[in-house]
Amino acid sequence: MKPIAMALMCLLLATMWLQDVDGKSMHGVSSRCCLKTLEKRLSLKSIMCYREMGRSCRSSAVIFRLKKGQESCALTNAAWVQDYLKKVKPC
Repeated sequence: MKPIAMALMCLLLATMWLQDVDGKSMHGVSSRCCLKTLEKRLSLKSIMCYREMGRSCRSSAVIFRLKKGQESCALTNAAWVQDYLKKVKPC
C-alpha cells in the first residue's frame, strides 16, 4: 500500500473511532440537560415522576415526566419545585 493511502486510511479510522467515543459520552449528557426551563408552575396532578439532570449540566434543574408522555424542566431553586420534589417520586 502506498504511504499516502496508508496515512489516509489511518486518519479515516481515527476519525471514526473519535466520533464513536464522543458520541457515546455526549448523547447521555445532552439528553439529560435542560435547554429551557418552565416559567409557570405545573399542575401537581399532571406529574408522574421526576429525575435530576446530570452533573455536567450548566444549570440546576429537574426534569418532570408528565402523564401525557412529555417532559418539562424546572429550576430546583423555585419554591414550588422544592415542594413538588417532596410529593413526587423519582423516576
